[in-house]
Amino acid sequence: MKPVNVGVLGFGTVGGGTYDVLTRNASEIARRAGRGIRITHVATRSPDKVQQRLQGQVSLTADPFAVVNDPKVDIVVELIGGNDPALELVKTAIDNNKHVVTANKALIALHGNEIFAAASRQGVMVAFEAAVGGGIPVIKAIREGLAGNRINWLAGIINGTGNFILTEMRDKGRSFAEVLAEAQALGYAEADPTFDVEGIDAAHKLAILGSIAYGIPLQFDKVYTEGISHLTGDDVSYAEQLGYRIKHLGIARRVAQGIELRVHPTLIPEKRLIANVDGVMNAVLVQADALGPTLYYGAGAGAEPTASAVVADLVDVTRTLTADPENRVPHLAFQADALSNTPVLEMDEVETAYYLRLQAVDEPGVLADVTRILGDQQISIEAIIQKQAAKGADSIPVIIVTHRVVEKQMNAAIEQIEALQTITDKICRIRLETLSRD
Repeated sequence: MKPVNVGVLGFGTVGGGTYDVLTRNASEIARRAGRGIRITHVATRSPDKVQQRLQGQVSLTADPFAVVNDPKVDIVVELIGGNDPALELVKTAIDNNKHVVTANKALIALHGNEIFAAASRQGVMVAFEAAVGGGIPVIKAIREGLAGNRINWLAGIINGTGNFILTEMRDKGRSFAEVLAEAQALGYAEADPTFDVEGIDAAHKLAILGSIAYGIPLQFDKVYTEGISHLTGDDVSYAEQLGYRIKHLGIARRVAQGIELRVHPTLIPEKRLIANVDGVMNAVLVQADALGPTLYYGAGAGAEPTASAVVADLVDVTRTLTADPENRVPHLAFQADALSNTPVLEMDEVETAYYLRLQAVDEPGVLADVTRILGDQQISIEAIIQKQAAKGADSIPVIIVTHRVVEKQMNAAIEQIEALQTITDKICRIRLETLSRD
């Protein structure tokens, strides 16, 4: 059978890895796909730099539109990233009746609804496994492997940079700023690390996972997003003393009122498997009604781990090239006309437990005032720890762990506590999840 011709847009880390994997495993891939898959066209900013690596077997250009408009290309692999010109390129490829594979989580999270609608009209596929979790096949697992289940919740470490920073802070007692600088030096974090440390990258991925898990349209703007830059080494240490670890989690949960989509630092019990995912590794824990909990763990970035997912998508697309479009796996797991309008909850409506760190004047009655305010908001306390004051300090850290409560009640309590004359600084609030089977 005639080989499938692939055009790659962008030949950086992932593009090069995809070429290497397809070349090295060509025979095995052909056996799986039913025909050969070969890269015949590459668009890159510097064609001269990659010409020798490709050994003259590939048509090289600096113009990505030349690739998406070439009638010889069957599948376009978009690895440029961002929205401009990636969105226009993908839409043009679809208009030209080409299937698309992409690793671009921002593109899917922000424009996926539009892209998938266009693909459905043209009868082509858009595959995006590499957009979440690098090489971990979590999208396929949720969309296909768990198709017989209701997903109760999922929680993911889906940004390796943030996980590396929190791991180093915990294991070596280093400050956030110090570890961030090292992450940048190692290439884990960009010169502007905002997308990683403030949770935007993870929110893009969570929007995709939430849509697939619950059959709702992509709604990145509804994802609550909070970063890790405000965390201190003391918070990491206190969490350890309480039997928890802090992870920067993306959480999606189905509740009676709707769907929760939230990214924020989270205390989780140290005995949970996901609490022991360290360094730059990613993991997604999924709780389903029939199967129970499953954990998907692996490299969330890198040339060949991400290429593994890209090539898997190429195999999937190749297998279905001659299939009736109505019988393909839906882009968002559920049939396009069966997506739900279940609302995504505002963060004020979410219920969770909390870790609070207060800096309080060391005098009688202070804790009584704090506990009275919490009680007035129907907030039940699980534990209180009063730490030693630093040498020469006139205030002491107080750690409070609460039971589950709706966020708006906690917000009201924090506002009142911070207004007390005996509280000398802003309260550090970290949400707490047990990740049990509920």
